[in-house]
Amino acid sequence: MTDLNDILNQDEAMNNEELMRYLEGNASETERFAIEKQMASSNFVNDAVEGLQSFSTPHQMKQYAEQLNRQLHQQTSTSQRRRNKRELKDQRWTLIAIIVILALCLLGYAAIHLYNKKHHTDFLNPMESIR
Repeated sequence: MTDLNDILNQDEAMNNEELMRYLEGNASETERFAIEKQMASSNFVNDAVEGLQSFSTPHQMKQYAEQLNRQLHQQTSTSQRRRNKRELKDQRWTLIAIIVILALCLLGYAAIHLYNKKHHTDFLNPMESIR
């Protein structure tokens, strides 16, 4: 598949109204033939139609679809809220802390380097440090 977001092929696109007419028995011969052809060629479509046929009334099917849509919306909004909580909201203080720590490290290095340099020259010329 070239487009990963499109899970159905374009030639397998099924219209909801046609499917409802097929399930109610009001579909024309061509619509019924097209849907049965899709059912024969795709296990997914076949399972979907069989599952929809288990509902006793179209109202019950619509009610179930609305319930699924509400649950899906709730799950996606919950996962979006969790993802937003994990994000770093304000990184200004983090950057300031990193800069301060790096500055302290550099100052500490410079102080140690100067201290070692001074003691190293005193060690090499002990007579000059006495005068």
